[in-house]
Amino acid sequence: MLSSPLKRQTLSAQIVTLLRHAVLTGELEPGSQVIENALALRLGTSRGPLREAMRQLIDEGLLISVPYIGTRVVDISLEDVNDIYAMRTCLEQFAFEQIWDRRSGDFEQELLRRNDILKKAIDQGDHVAAIEAELDLHGLVYEHANNRILKNSWTGLRGHLQMYWAAHRRAHGTSVPKRESHDDYIRFALGDSLGAMQDNLRDHMRLGLETTKAFVESRSALKEQDHNQKPTRRE
Repeated sequence: MLSSPLKRQTLSAQIVTLLRHAVLTGELEPGSQVIENALALRLGTSRGPLREAMRQLIDEGLLISVPYIGTRVVDISLEDVNDIYAMRTCLEQFAFEQIWDRRSGDFEQELLRRNDILKKAIDQGDHVAAIEAELDLHGLVYEHANNRILKNSWTGLRGHLQMYWAAHRRAHGTSVPKRESHDDYIRFALGDSLGAMQDNLRDHMRLGLETTKAFVESRSALKEQDHNQKPTRRE
C-alpha cells in the first residue's frame, strides 16, 4: 500500500488514507518508529503534507509522538485491551440508556443503513473500510444521545478501538468480522427491552476478548524476548 504512487487529490488527505491503511493492516507494525525522511521518500512527497497527515493520525490515536524519540505507531498492551473493553461497555450501555425512549424512525433507518455499509465492506474483504463502518455503526447511539461529554468520550475512544479491532482480527486470523456479527446488536437496539440491549452489549463486546488478550500478551512476550536477545554495546 505504501508503495502506491500518490495522485493529485488533497495530498495530506491521501497520505492519511495510506498511513491509516498501513497501520491497521500491520504494514507499519505496532510500536514501530515512523521516520519522516524515509517515509517521504517512499511516498514521493515532501515532508510538509506528510507531517500534516501524521498530526491527524496522532489526533486519531493511531500514532504517538514521543519526546526525544520521534513518532511511533501506537501499540496496545494487555492493560489497554482490558481498559478499552470496560470503558466501551460502560459508555455504550449508558448511551443507549440516554436515547432509549427517544429512538425514532430516523434512528432505525440510519442504523440499518450503516449496518448495510458494514456488510458491504465485509463482502468486499476491505479490512480498513470494515473498521470505519463498524465505528460509524456503534457511533450512531452517541450522535443521538445529545450529551457532548459522552460524545467526546466516544471520539477519544475511536483511535484505541481501531487498534484493538486490528489486533482482534489478526488474533482470529481474519481481515473482517463475520457478516452476521451485528445482527443481534441491531435487533436488540431496535427492540423493546433496554435491559436486554445492555446484556447483549456486554456479550457482544466480550466476543473474542480472551483470544485477543492472548494474542496481545504473546506479541508483547515476543518483543521482550527479541529485546533481551539483542547484543549489548560495549563501553
